[in-house]
Amino acid sequence: MAKKKSSRKTTKKSPRKKASSKKPKKPTKPQKAAKKPAQAEVVDSYTYNSKNIPIAITIKKEPSSFVPTYDVSIASLSKTTEFILEKIRMELIKQVNLGIIDITDTKKAEVVEKRFKDTISTLVDKYFPDQEDEERGFLKSYLVAKALGLGTIELLMDDTLLEEIVVNKAQTEPVWVYHKNHGWLRTTIVLRDEEQTQHYASIIGRRVGRQITVLEPLLDASLDKGDRVNATISPISTMGNTLTIRKFSRDPWTITRVLKSGTLTAEAAAWVWMAIHYEMSCIIAGGTASGKTSAMNCFANFFPPNQRVISIEDTREIQLPSFLHWVPMNTRLPNAEGKGQVSMEDLLVNSLRMRPDRIIVGEVRRKTEAETLFEAIHTGHSVYATFHANNAEEAIERLTNPPISVPKIMLPAISLIIVQFRNRRTGARRTFQIAEITKHSEQNVLLQYEPKKDKLVKQNKSTYFVQTLKLYTGYSDAEIKKELKEKQKVLEYLVKQDIIDVDSVGMVIAEYYTNKKNLMKYVNANKPFISSVKHDAA
Repeated sequence: MAKKKSSRKTTKKSPRKKASSKKPKKPTKPQKAAKKPAQAEVVDSYTYNSKNIPIAITIKKEPSSFVPTYDVSIASLSKTTEFILEKIRMELIKQVNLGIIDITDTKKAEVVEKRFKDTISTLVDKYFPDQEDEERGFLKSYLVAKALGLGTIELLMDDTLLEEIVVNKAQTEPVWVYHKNHGWLRTTIVLRDEEQTQHYASIIGRRVGRQITVLEPLLDASLDKGDRVNATISPISTMGNTLTIRKFSRDPWTITRVLKSGTLTAEAAAWVWMAIHYEMSCIIAGGTASGKTSAMNCFANFFPPNQRVISIEDTREIQLPSFLHWVPMNTRLPNAEGKGQVSMEDLLVNSLRMRPDRIIVGEVRRKTEAETLFEAIHTGHSVYATFHANNAEEAIERLTNPPISVPKIMLPAISLIIVQFRNRRTGARRTFQIAEITKHSEQNVLLQYEPKKDKLVKQNKSTYFVQTLKLYTGYSDAEIKKELKEKQKVLEYLVKQDIIDVDSVGMVIAEYYTNKKNLMKYVNANKPFISSVKHDAA
């Protein structure tokens, strides 16, 4: 029995063990290979030259960041070249002794910079005698930027697609830029320390005869080329020293570019041209960054070539064709002692003594400026100004109420209000309204932007603008309609022929005023334009 029991036990257990031991194991799942880090998506790339230094830009969308990266690549230098450049730098320090007096003394700044550049040129020629002129030019520019300029930041100044260059703090945060096509971007440039930011601010201050110190921790300056610079240092900016450079556009907007971008239709632009042609004053309104100054630049293309134009701005952004009779003027900030300020009102009053035919005012902000502006219009001058308001009705409300308080009876002196608009979601800039001011000082919207159609559509018939045109030109309705169509045809011709830069557009408009018959011959045949005036734009 024992054996049987034993046997049963064995036979009972054995199969289990056997089954257990021989039971096929579930096939193990192959381990997933480690995920490769997601690759950055290249959004855009291009190259440009900055002072003979080739720069390559790549804009990437990194998977780990909400903001795209502006990757800056400067032409690489070999180790040997870097070693020689360092040797040149050390020799440069010996040959050109920049004492503290030289650095801070504005009068000596130009002399010192010339000594630096001359010595750099001599040393590069000495150490690189066999290099091509282009290569030596690159090395000289590189050393000058390192020794006297803003380093890599200065190289960004030549990227025509950048509107703003910003340093928020050094070491832990990169330099930011505002790109015309991609908005705010983080760059691959990081400043070494807070002292470097302050050093750059001091260099800018020296160029304009200003200083930035603990006692004067704010700097606001305009550079020679029109770029606007703001700098702050600790303890005013608590996170670190800051630098904000708003670049002056080297490639200003023209009416052709506006038409091609869809900001404005040729029909609407013809109405604006009609107003400017017959010396009617206009205000360009809009919110911040809506494109008011760009629109002003475009509409200034319509000025006749035989009239004197005076522009008044805080920072020079208007750029007219080189052959126009044009006097650009800029305001000036007070010095460290609070003296020497030249305000927009000062320049506006002074401009009335300069026999202008057209006056462009960068922006009307205060009561005194508005009063002077309307006084200028009522004394027979054509005035064009920018103004902060989101629509025509708001523009009238702001002009006629405190703190500006222009008497309502004066408003009909402004023939058109052109309102610019920026879509915050898409970044697109559009002309939002074109409105006339009636004799009762009310707005009558002629054209209104329709977002779903993405274009300006007719809103109301003109009552006052056309009436004024008839009064001063003697035109009939048919003649006004004919001229509007003619101007629209010229504008469409500019787009078809891709006539895009300031001088080329200006030449076509000037031909319209001086030899319309010759111009329309090319417009009607859609052939490349040849001016009847032999003009050297240089």
